Amino acid sequence: MTEVTQLTPGIWQISLSFQGETDIIGSYLLAGSDEIALIDPGPGSTSEALLEGIRQAGFDPARVTHILATHIHLDHTGGVGKLLASMPQARVFVHSKGAQHLIDPGKLISSSERIYGERMQELWGEILPVPQEKVQVIEGGDVLNIAGRRLEIHYTPGHAIHHVIFFDVHSGDLFAGDVAGVRLPGISYGRPPTPPPDLDIEAWSSSIDTLKKLRPDVIYLAHFGPVRNLAPHLESIRAKLFNWGDLVLRAMRENKSEAEIIELFIAETRPELQRLSNDPRTLERYEIASNYPMTVQGYMRYWRKHHPERLEA
Repeated sequence: MTEVTQLTPGIWQISLSFQGETDIIGSYLLAGSDEIALIDPGPGSTSEALLEGIRQAGFDPARVTHILATHIHLDHTGGVGKLLASMPQARVFVHSKGAQHLIDPGKLISSSERIYGERMQELWGEILPVPQEKVQVIEGGDVLNIAGRRLEIHYTPGHAIHHVIFFDVHSGDLFAGDVAGVRLPGISYGRPPTPPPDLDIEAWSSSIDTLKKLRPDVIYLAHFGPVRNLAPHLESIRAKLFNWGDLVLRAMRENKSEAEIIELFIAETRPELQRLSNDPRTLERYEIASNYPMTVQGYMRYWRKHHPERLEA
């Protein structure tokens, strides 16, 4: 099932059914000046749904000219190599720190297999290399004139070292990937997705400052949709980013096991979400978008990598 929503003239959101749920993973389609751009086209497991969504929006996938990656995590760009067979004109724009992993995804696949095991195919589908000649490296400070828009690229590490955002200063539209957190429709609750291996709390906080300084009119989240109450949303993400990190640090200093820390983390953080929604399905949907075990694993790696001195009791 694919749901397509025209958000503004020239912008469509394509909701990709993932693990049986919609409105969790989204791709954005920009059209104008005889060009079509896709931002974060999603995993290989949803590639057919994406192609159907492009058609529902009134376009031929073969006419797609640009694929823009906020970062290279599998839920955002795992399907790019597969999609190029249906998009012969498309070039792929990705930050320099992520480009090689699209060209040769071997390390990305092997590290993901250690996490997901037998669920790799079910979750992410086929992951194919992107031909080097199709890849255009981008950096913070670059500007792309695409689909009738002038998109500024800003480097926004913290969630991932290869994370960027795309900002149309004329319209005020900002495509944020994961740096602005996860907030699913129908509930005013945002949380930072903090999977290993690249979590950097300080860098992420600086990236939030970058977003605030740009003063966009709307932030488009990959998970999921537009957010307009920007300052409260971003400060909520920042507060959880630090508070959750402190919670994991205290547990690590008490020499708790990973399983114990996950159990403690859920007990401490889930009640806030439960107060906002009594629907068990809401909890399940947030787990699909950003699950508790990987949240904890990201923090544990962060403390060991960036601040091992703080692990001393």
